Amino acid sequence: MKRIQSACLEQTIHFLAKEDMPREEAAALMRAEYDHYLQQLDRSRTAYKVLEERTLPDGAIEIRLKRQYNSYQVGNYLD
Repeated sequence: MKRIQSACLEQTIHFLAKEDMPREEAAALMRAEYDHYLQQLDRSRTAYKVLEERTLPDGAIEIRLKRQYNSYQVGNYLD
């Protein structure tokens, strides 16, 4: 028999700019969407660690993060 001791996902998420609005407004909406995503992880008590965050030339935001998978323990993945 086997049991999962700990589990973690590594994701790259790309928050895209809307093309039918001014650049500054689109950038503000992307930042709000990104902040909302992190707040959602906090509210659901999902352990996570942002490994890299970068703003692309078109204003889009791309992040790499490790996050808890389901409700499994994360062990030392987030250290």
